[in-house]
Amino acid sequence: MNALKTLIFTILVPGTLAVVIPYRLAASSAARGTIPLGGLRYFGLVFFAAGALIYLWCAWDFAFAGKGTPAPIDPPKELVVRGLYKHIRNPMYVGVLSLVLGQAFWFEAARLFIYAGIGFLLFNAFVFFYEEPALTRKFGPAYVRYCDAVPRWLPTLRRRQEAKYE
Repeated sequence: MNALKTLIFTILVPGTLAVVIPYRLAASSAARGTIPLGGLRYFGLVFFAAGALIYLWCAWDFAFAGKGTPAPIDPPKELVVRGLYKHIRNPMYVGVLSLVLGQAFWFEAARLFIYAGIGFLLFNAFVFFYEEPALTRKFGPAYVRYCDAVPRWLPTLRRRQEAKYE
């Protein structure tokens, strides 16, 4: 059931934020090509594919390891600290932003780069002001230890020891 709810949420929320809105923003010929990137536009395919894989991997972990969904109204019942969550605390948001950046590169659309920047600021505010306090209340010391050990947005290059967060 969690997988079905995750699929529905994915289509409605990330699907809209990361695919439908960016496509609509870049749909007009006036929006496309505003930043001529030449061959660099093909990086868009890499960002888009990576973003899709990141998001899907994280959604899988939420549904099966966390026993919940990415939706704030039905979050995981267990703290997810495997897969990409061992390296950064918010890989799902990184995946969504990668999808948007992929389209920004592909369509060479300045407004999509701006949209991605605004999206990052909003994601960061949501994480900082709502998500992290809620997860701290829900998972207590385990989540605090996880936050101390794992960076919020960018993985570090130094090797981490496997930590217990429970």
